[in-house]
Amino acid sequence: MNPAIADAFVIFLYVLIGLVIARAFMSWVPSMRESEFGRFIFRATEPLLEPIRRVLPTMGGFDFSPLIVIVLIQIMIVVVRQAAES
Repeated sequence: MNPAIADAFVIFLYVLIGLVIARAFMSWVPSMRESEFGRFIFRATEPLLEPIRRVLPTMGGFDFSPLIVIVLIQIMIVVVRQAAES
């Protein structure tokens, strides 16, 4: 794998992690969800979070789907970096 392409993809994955974290914080400030930035974050992260939510129910009022998505993205980062090294 081309290291430059791998690095660009890893940067993209880190941006996704940042968006997921921002979405989790937005759940504490409902007015942020109605802003243009909030709608962008929702549109960018919902395709990642929604399938996890269908499989993993809310436990004790907490949505653990952002945590699961971040762990899966971290695994992808490790795989991409290892593929770039070989």
